Amino acid sequence: MAAAAHGHTPAAWTGVVISFVGFGIAGVAMILPSVLLVWAGLAVVVAGGVVGKAMSMAGMGQQASTNVYKSVEEQSAAREARVAAVTA
Repeated sequence: MAAAAHGHTPAAWTGVVISFVGFGIAGVAMILPSVLLVWAGLAVVVAGGVVGKAMSMAGMGQQASTNVYKSVEEQSAAREARVAAVTA
């Protein structure tokens, strides 16, 4: 599972940090009773998602794993290669 990275990328971290700040703004705005600030905080949350996705599309997100086979044939060929290497 460690090869999957689980979102440990600059795109994921940036999106989460921006969204966290937005939730903080919205939370403070609820205490201050400011409807406009609540909406501003929620806009920042959405912006965090957009920025994270844009960074991911720019190549700063998770790359395809080399541990996952694309087809059953590829998996079978890899298994046969491992068996051949062990028996040789």
